[in-house]
Amino acid sequence: MKNNLSDYTEQEFLDFIAEIDRANEDEPEQVLSPLLMHFSKITEHPAGYDLLYKPATKQDGEPKEILRIVREWRLANGKSGFKPA
Repeated sequence: MKNNLSDYTEQEFLDFIAEIDRANEDEPEQVLSPLLMHFSKITEHPAGYDLLYKPATKQDGEPKEILRIVREWRLANGKSGFKPA
C-alpha cells in the first residue's frame, strides 16, 4: 500500500477499491480492517470507509463514483489529487 493518495493513479485507486471488495468477500477481519483504515487515511474524506458501505445512493457506491467523490472532495478542500497516469 502506498502512503498517500497522491502516490496512486486513478486506476491504482480503483484497483485498491477492488482489493477491498475482494477482502470483504473472502478474507478475515484482520486482513480487511487494515485496508479500510488505509482507505480512510489516504482519502481523508470525512465519511471515511462509509463511502464504501453507506453510500448516499446505490450509484455512489460504485467504484468509479467513489473515485469521483474522493477526487472532487479533495479538490474542493485544497488537498492533493491522484498521480498522473
